[in-house]
Parts: sequence; C-alpha cells; structure tokens
Amino acid sequence: MSIRHGLLALLEHGPRYGSQLRTEFESRTGATWPLNVGQVYTTLNRMERDGMVAQSGEDDAGHALYVITELGRTELRSWFETPVDRSSPPRDELAIKLAMAVGAPGVDIRSVIQSQRHHTVKAMQDYTRLKAQALAAIESGGSQERDDVAWLLVLEQLIFQTEAEARWLDHCEVRLIRLSAAAERGAGHTTAASSTSPSAQPAATSAQPASPASPAHARPAQPT
Repeated sequence: MSIRHGLLALLEHGPRYGSQLRTEFESRTGATWPLNVGQVYTTLNRMERDGMVAQSGEDDAGHALYVITELGRTELRSWFETPVDRSSPPRDELAIKLAMAVGAPGVDIRSVIQSQRHHTVKAMQDYTRLKAQALAAIESGGSQERDDVAWLLVLEQLIFQTEAEARWLDHCEVRLIRLSAAAERGAGHTTAASSTSPSAQPAATSAQPASPASPAHARPAQPT
C-alpha cells in the first residue's frame, strides 16, 4: 500500500499537518490500514526531500503545515493513471502457510484449512455488517458522505477478497482429497502388481513349474 500517494491525494485538498493527515487517511479507509503519526511525518520528510511537498507555515495551534508541489501533483496523477502492478504480487501469509503445511510432520493440513475458513467466513460477515452501516450513512446524507463512500469501496473490496479466499480454501480441500485418493489408488495398484508377480510367489512357482506350451502361463497376470 502506498502511504506516500495516499498523503499526496489528501494534500491536494489543501494544507494539512501530520496528525490531521493520519486522521483523514484512516477516516477515508475506515482505519483498515492504521497509521501512526511517526510514520506520517517520516513519509512527509521523505517527500519534502524529493520535492513533492513543502512546508507552508503553521496553523493557529502551531502545527507545521504541508502543501503539495507541482512535482507532487505530477506523481499523484501518474499514480492514478497507472494500473497497480500484479506481476509481482505481495507475499500472502495464508498461501505460504498452506504451501509449508503440505507434507509437514504432525500437521493436519485439512484442519488448518477448516480453521482458516471459519475465520474467513466470520470476517466476511463482519465486513458485510459494516457495509450495511456505511450504506445507511450514505443514504442519510451526512456531512461525511465522501468518506463514507470511500469506506464503502474499501469494504466491498474486502468482501470480494474474503469471498475469493473462502472459495480458494474450498478448492484446496477438494484438491487435497482428490490427490490423496489418487495416491491411494496408485498404492493399491502397486500392491496388486507385487502380489501377482512370480517373485512374490516362489513356493508356488517352484512346486508347479509352468509348461512352455501352456498359454495361460506364458506371462504373469496383469492387474486390472
């Protein structure tokens, strides 16, 4: 997530100080990705160094105000116009966990999946409840309607994300069941082939040697 670009977008509405930017950022995103003041000021200092923002005096309470520069506006426009890169996806802890759980000693991967599914479904229900609240706030025409619309978009993204995660978990469980069944069938075929091979029955072979003229004993029986 780009904190820098989020702060630039807020500064385009006018001068802001650090804690004000933090409050507005969290209000716009529903505190889904909370910030601390130190993080905000560190980002502002870097952007000031890079010429994207500049200090512009203080407010009546003595807070240092920041404004966006033309270079900052250019950077912000480029961010809005450029698609988010999906060629290098961020690390996903759940995907890594399941990948590592495959074959891990003492780990029941299906139990891991079921536990995660329970948590994911609960999160989806919570997001859906918050969505209903955001819609109600928008329909009431409150003064924070813009922030409510922004929060609604974030919530709907989270709902779609958890829905997709739940479907993926279902897929993982089905995939593991099928692979396990295939492995058991393969093991069963191997056992059947071993039990019908000549080397597996030395006593019978030595006691009743096969007649060369008998087609029934021309080759070992094959498993069906």
